[in-house]
Amino acid sequence: MNAPLPQLLAEHGVDVVEIEAAAGFTGGTFQRPDGSLLFVRPAGRPVEEWEITARALLGRALRVALPPLPAPFEVTEL
Repeated sequence: MNAPLPQLLAEHGVDVVEIEAAAGFTGGTFQRPDGSLLFVRPAGRPVEEWEITARALLGRALRVALPPLPAPFEVTEL
C-alpha cells in the first residue's frame, strides 16, 4: 500500500473516472460483477485528498487493515 498511487491502482486493475461532484464527496468505489474495481474521483479536488481517499478505498475493497483516516474523512459502505 506504500507504492506510488498510479502503480498501486494499476497492480490491482482499478479503473478511475473523474466526475463533477458536490464539495463533500471525496470519492467512491464500485465493484463490478467480474470483481474489478471502478473508483470515482471528484474533479478539481486536491491531489493529496485523492491520495488519502483512493488508498482508503482500495484498502477497504481488498480488506487490508489500515490506520484510521484523518478527520473529517470516513469510508461508508452501502
